[in-house]
Amino acid sequence: MAIKLALLQSGDQIIADVTEVLSGDKAVAYLFKKPQKLSYNAPISFIEQDTGGEASVEVTLSNWITVADDDEIPVTINQVVALVNPIQDVVNMYNQKTNAGSN
Repeated sequence: MAIKLALLQSGDQIIADVTEVLSGDKAVAYLFKKPQKLSYNAPISFIEQDTGGEASVEVTLSNWITVADDDEIPVTINQVVALVNPIQDVVNMYNQKTNAGSN
C-alpha cells in the first residue's frame, strides 16, 4: 500500500492509500482507501525556472464521495489517467486528516 495521487478521467485529483485489485495476474482496478479529493483554493501561477522563486499553492482535502459510508472504494483501471507520488506536504496533510499515520 502506498499513498498516491490519482488523476481521474473526470478531472478529479484523488489522494488515497492505493492498492491494485488483481484478476489472475492482471490489474483490473485500484482500491482507494480513505480517498480524499484535492482542490486548489487559489489559481496556480507558474514561475520561470531561471528566477529561482518558488510558487505556493493552497489546497484543501475533502471526502471524495461526500455521503458514502465506505472507507475503501474500488476504481476501474480505465478511469485512472495517471497515478503519481504526491509531494510530502500533501501526504502529511492527508495522513493528518485521515489519521492514516496512526493505523
